[in-house]
Amino acid sequence: MSGRNYEVFDVFTDKVLTGNPLAIVHDAEGLDDLTMQRIAREFNLSETVFILPAKNPAHTAWARIFTPDYEMPFAGHPTVGTAVALAQRRFGDGKEGQQDALIILEEQVGPVRCGVKLSAGGAFAEFDLPRLPQAIPYKYDKIAIANAMRLEPREIGFENHVPSIWDAGVPFLLVPIHGLEAAGRIRINQTAMKDVAPTIGHRQLPVYAYCRETILHGSHFHSRMFVSDDGTYEDPATGSATAAFAGAIHAFDEPLDGVLRLSIEQGHEMGRPSHLRLELDIVDQKLTGGRIGGSAIKIAEGQLFV
Repeated sequence: MSGRNYEVFDVFTDKVLTGNPLAIVHDAEGLDDLTMQRIAREFNLSETVFILPAKNPAHTAWARIFTPDYEMPFAGHPTVGTAVALAQRRFGDGKEGQQDALIILEEQVGPVRCGVKLSAGGAFAEFDLPRLPQAIPYKYDKIAIANAMRLEPREIGFENHVPSIWDAGVPFLLVPIHGLEAAGRIRINQTAMKDVAPTIGHRQLPVYAYCRETILHGSHFHSRMFVSDDGTYEDPATGSATAAFAGAIHAFDEPLDGVLRLSIEQGHEMGRPSHLRLELDIVDQKLTGGRIGGSAIKIAEGQLFV
């Protein structure tokens, strides 16, 4: 009995069993929305991607991204993992010599351009921000936020960074934390968080907590991301939150003109360390573009008989 090929990648890492796991279902033609949703629930990973023929023949593929509960318009680690998977299926794993590839994925947010490097040292993909981050008005209550995260009010914020909401395809509540020790103590109070994180669209906003103190010497920020709208879980690497975070970095840090290159660590508290690269293009003090990149490594493959 023939089936649909699938692969599982660990993304934003070059080591298996770290980073953020992703399922990719190839040859998804003929699957309706409900079946895709049920398959995503079967994999029970944060996201599952279904690969369909591109609607525009100039593009590589149409990628539909599902959580176990709903479809996403855009997500970072599915974009990186899918770009690497499609490049490897076309060019091999790169062990015979470095291979560069251009992958254009059609996502609900629009076409997402990805550059991929395949080599004996591993696979790396980088995608352009699908849209520039936009601030959403937010009147924060430091005491309420601290209560919702089981921290002290003095541990919310650092320098001129304050809680804010940004959207670069998916909106997030961004919460600056004083340092690593406080970041490590975050525990989400789901009931209290309902009064802090507004609902936009069909879900309560996820919370992206960050601090400038880091575990690794080469990192610029340490981050954690929590979803708390229907049971609380933590994500080990969140590219869509990193895209939103680009807006906060530009607003609060006011970087000089040029290309700002940052390394962001995430997932360490979960035992799944992840590393995301963020680049911002600054022209005349304005954010004009950006890219998010990371490595991906295949950990499993098989067939679905659906």
